Amino acid sequence: MKDTAELIEQLQLSADFRSFYRENKEYMTEKTLAQLLEQLLQETGISKAKAIKNAEMSEVYGYHIFAGSRVPERGKVLALAIGMGLNLEQIQKLLKTAGYSALYVKRPFDSVVLYGIFKKMSVAQINELLYDYGMETLGQSTL
Repeated sequence: MKDTAELIEQLQLSADFRSFYRENKEYMTEKTLAQLLEQLLQETGISKAKAIKNAEMSEVYGYHIFAGSRVPERGKVLALAIGMGLNLEQIQKLLKTAGYSALYVKRPFDSVVLYGIFKKMSVAQINELLYDYGMETLGQSTL
């Protein structure tokens, strides 16, 4: 498995894009958010209903996200990922697939969320910590 840095280096050194693409297509993601969520559900063995409940989001909205008919804000993607019990690598991939930046420890909001992930906190517990520090909660966040 090639990491992003390796792919970037190969792309910079590549004489033509066609050969680069042919050699590296397997490392590129073409999945939609809904497809990746479905894959992660299968990997974790959690049901959609349980993930949505754990994420503390409305059932209807959660099912729309899983169906691909809603594009959630970054905070909602994080809530869903935490509700699914995903590890950090899976969460970062989910954020990128949704078109959002990965969690970055130097951002105060992100550092609270990362702390919660590392300590296996629930969405409610992370939201309480965010609130205590005067930050938007996962359900409110537009970050």
